[in-house]
Amino acid sequence: MSETTDTALEEQPLAPAEASAQQPDLKPAEKRAYTLSDILDGKLDDKLESIDFGSMLNKSFSEIKVDELVKGRVVSITKDNIYIDVGFKSNGIVPVSEFVGSELLSIGDVVDVYIERIEDPKGNLVLSRSRADFMKTWEDILKLHETQQIVPVRILRRIKGGMVVELLGIEAFLPGSQIDVRPVRDFDAWVSKTIDVRVVKINHPNENVVVSHKILLEEQLADQRSKILQTLEKGLVLAGAVKAISDFGVFVDLGGVDGLVHITDLSWGRVAHPSEIVSLDQEVQVVVLDFDADKRRISLGMKQLTPHPWDTIGEKYEPTSTVHGKVVSLTDYGAFIEIEKGVEGLIHISEMSWTQHVKHPSQIVSMGQIVKAVVLNIDKVEKKLALGMKQLDPDPWQDLMQKYPVGSVHQGIVRNLTNFGLFVELEPGVDGLVHISDLSWTKKIRHPGEFVKKGDELQVVVLSVDSSNRRIALGHKQIMENPWESFGERYNVGAEAEGKVERIIEKGIIVELPMGVDGFVPVSQLSFAPVRNIAEFFHVGDTLPLKVVEFDKEAKKIVLSATEYFRGKDQAEIDAYNAVHPVPNADRGDRSNAGVIDVAAAERRAAEDSDTDVIPEQTTETPAE
Repeated sequence: MSETTDTALEEQPLAPAEASAQQPDLKPAEKRAYTLSDILDGKLDDKLESIDFGSMLNKSFSEIKVDELVKGRVVSITKDNIYIDVGFKSNGIVPVSEFVGSELLSIGDVVDVYIERIEDPKGNLVLSRSRADFMKTWEDILKLHETQQIVPVRILRRIKGGMVVELLGIEAFLPGSQIDVRPVRDFDAWVSKTIDVRVVKINHPNENVVVSHKILLEEQLADQRSKILQTLEKGLVLAGAVKAISDFGVFVDLGGVDGLVHITDLSWGRVAHPSEIVSLDQEVQVVVLDFDADKRRISLGMKQLTPHPWDTIGEKYEPTSTVHGKVVSLTDYGAFIEIEKGVEGLIHISEMSWTQHVKHPSQIVSMGQIVKAVVLNIDKVEKKLALGMKQLDPDPWQDLMQKYPVGSVHQGIVRNLTNFGLFVELEPGVDGLVHISDLSWTKKIRHPGEFVKKGDELQVVVLSVDSSNRRIALGHKQIMENPWESFGERYNVGAEAEGKVERIIEKGIIVELPMGVDGFVPVSQLSFAPVRNIAEFFHVGDTLPLKVVEFDKEAKKIVLSATEYFRGKDQAEIDAYNAVHPVPNADRGDRSNAGVIDVAAAERRAAEDSDTDVIPEQTTETPAE
């Protein structure tokens, strides 16, 4: 940008009184006054005629350019505008509102103005005083940026991302990250403050200026940071302020150097989040645990400044003492209880209830719950504390022998079914096992679900109470007398009876006999001919004429035979049986001679099957808990 000097400005035609200064250099004798008519009549001197006024005027015009800062002289002042001569063919116009202290201006005063346009629609030269002031300030700001000089600014207001400050009369931007070396918590508290800054960035196209206060603070802390790094050593206790809080720990400002206190080093106790222990800007004391001078990584600790709670645990707690604590963790095998910071104890699921079968601690306690427990054992070496909850109450199993004597009958609720039996609840927290073999005297039950459903009421009798192992054995069939004492007379060997097919198995058929007892018919005793696929010729619900061939009261087994029943019967009865169960002839592979009695062959097959064709026995083993 060019600038017209005061001397040059004075040499330009500015007023009629100075017109003589602009005339050609004539000799004194040659100077004369000319009238307008003389000029129009061509009566000018030859030397005067030789002057090219157009060139002189164009030369003056060529020195005026848009976007330039120039000096001009005030030639006229009105209510709204100020007219200024800058050596152009016409005077420039500047609104009075652009002049600060315009009432002090006088005609002839020299002022700085900025050329915005050569001509407006009315042919006027458009000037700007405010733009001229800005351009002068902009040059000063450029020098501040070049020299990195410190300059004071006043913070005007808060905007998104930072603050607006006043710099030499114009607005500049102070980013939020450049206000302080620590994160700013309250931006509004900085408004109206005056601070020192440096110009760190200039955007020429947009005429934006960015300043920084943080850069000055960092320079001040550089020496302090260097001294701290030189004196750091493990075990050194320092004071600092909490600078930032994250999920994994706390960053502490030690005076220009940041260190990390990991979440596990905040407290001897369990910490869910660091904000439970410290808050932002809080003054804290820390101890140096480790540091890397090259990477400037400093590991700090806070809990190390206090003694470990386990060092004095023996003075506070002892076995059988009662404690209170908060549930801080649940696992499959128990619940961890924090009885004080850094001291946790485990309540195993086996120590939660005398009577309940606790499968998961959530059945008894929940996270965050305050519970009462009894100290069972303290291991100072391994820092383990065993607690119990059931010990707060008397052991009910000591009284169960009197409450549930052997032989007493009770009504219970079926709470659970298993392959080996079912559990019946006698009272809340007291369950007993009914083994599958103790459900019925007469039925061969494969699964308890065939007999009862979960939630059913069931009458039971107490068979035994094992207080040491906390087990109660119950029975259902024992409510009734053992019918096998009377079955011996009714189902002695050779007795005949009808049996209803209940179930077909690989080795024969299970039938229901009168009096509700089950019997077994081996496959070799179903027909005179061999039967390979029983279900093809016999069906559930069929009624078969049978004869008892074996009775075992102790084993509760009745074996029957259809072939023995028909031995000695007339052919008409045999034909009627074969008509319903047409088993093919073994030798001929057809049904033409089905029912022909071959006594010898039947006896041989019976002998071969005698060792295997028996009723499958039910297991009587009681599973361990």
